[in-house]
Amino acid sequence: MSYFFTSESVSEGHPDKVADQISDTILDHFMAFDKDSKVACETLVTTGQVILAGEVSSKAYVDLQKITRNIISEIGYNDSKMNFSADSCGVLSAIHEQSPDIRQGVDREDKENQGAGDQGMMFGYATNETENYMPLALDLSHIILRELAEVRKNEEEMPYLRPDAKAQVTLEYGDDNKPKRIHSIVVSTQHEEFGGEAAMQERIKRDIVQFIIPRVLQKLPIEIRELFTPETLYHINPTGKFVIGGPHGDSGLTGRKIIVDTYGGKGAHGGGAFSGKDPSKVDRSAAYAMRHLAKNLVAAGVCEEVLVQISYAIGVAEPMNLYVDTYGTSKVEFSDAKIAELLHEKYDFRPYAIEKRFKLRNPIYTETAAYGHMGREPKVVTKIFEGNGGEEIQKEVELFTWEKLDIVDELKELFNI
Repeated sequence: MSYFFTSESVSEGHPDKVADQISDTILDHFMAFDKDSKVACETLVTTGQVILAGEVSSKAYVDLQKITRNIISEIGYNDSKMNFSADSCGVLSAIHEQSPDIRQGVDREDKENQGAGDQGMMFGYATNETENYMPLALDLSHIILRELAEVRKNEEEMPYLRPDAKAQVTLEYGDDNKPKRIHSIVVSTQHEEFGGEAAMQERIKRDIVQFIIPRVLQKLPIEIRELFTPETLYHINPTGKFVIGGPHGDSGLTGRKIIVDTYGGKGAHGGGAFSGKDPSKVDRSAAYAMRHLAKNLVAAGVCEEVLVQISYAIGVAEPMNLYVDTYGTSKVEFSDAKIAELLHEKYDFRPYAIEKRFKLRNPIYTETAAYGHMGREPKVVTKIFEGNGGEEIQKEVELFTWEKLDIVDELKELFNI
């Protein structure tokens, strides 16, 4: 019997994502000038105001005001008519030093035995329904919003677009758990006031269905394009008007879009947010490690779909457990429990080993803070950071290392594939 599944994404201009990007950009600046920085930066954005809070221990001193205003400007909030603008918003910092009680549980003379920054459980998920091993509904939601952002920033076809937007995709699945068709697409995008309300809604719907969706289709493999049918429903700005948006329309907080950041509701989530946290926080680093493991398991042919879980105790280096669920799609002779046991024996999931393996003590985090932390393309980029004294440093860094398919051969050998 058919069933339906829905995932959503939000744009870089969504208030919660503005907060995530500010937190991760601040983290990157600390990491650029002191790779051993301990950072937990939280951001609140609302009408005309940014509030920074959290804990930092670092040898670096960075200009929080300048960093915050720069990233807000890059997102596209540069007009006072939106009641939130890079030039005019207030920026209040209440950041203080990290608790020594936490620090003593993490720092070790022998870095190999660095303790986990907190207790908790983290999940990784992968499926073979897309080329990047991500759930299709979420992947399409991300692509739609990236196209909207590209048009808003660099092209002229939709000059009324403002930064805040959301997209949602509902898929119909068959008895074989494979996508059959795209049932519906919902897009709500902030816009300038123009014409009457009916005229605005008609123009925006036409532009998204006839201009944005074809651009999305061009980026998809043929088998995914075929899931779009004449029966696919489009709900575009269903309220009819979306002029008031961004932090003026809704306050934003760091870490409030954790499902958008991961798997769109597929698999599971341990509850810990990512943005603003340095990699000693296993909420972030271990979640990346689990995504890497899940993706490589599916790519190696061990299974068609998999969920992996790991957990930690604060201050303890060795994880408490490693759990694997292949949802009955395993292609190997081992049980899920045996798969987990073999993986736990083969790979080192202590926090320092994860940091080192995935090169996480680098300023690589701003790019993760919108359009998902998972399913992205690994690449090397050069980034420039300005210090508080005006000095600049240049860093060549590798982004999204946890998305590499670099242990496929090892897994095939381990599981006799």
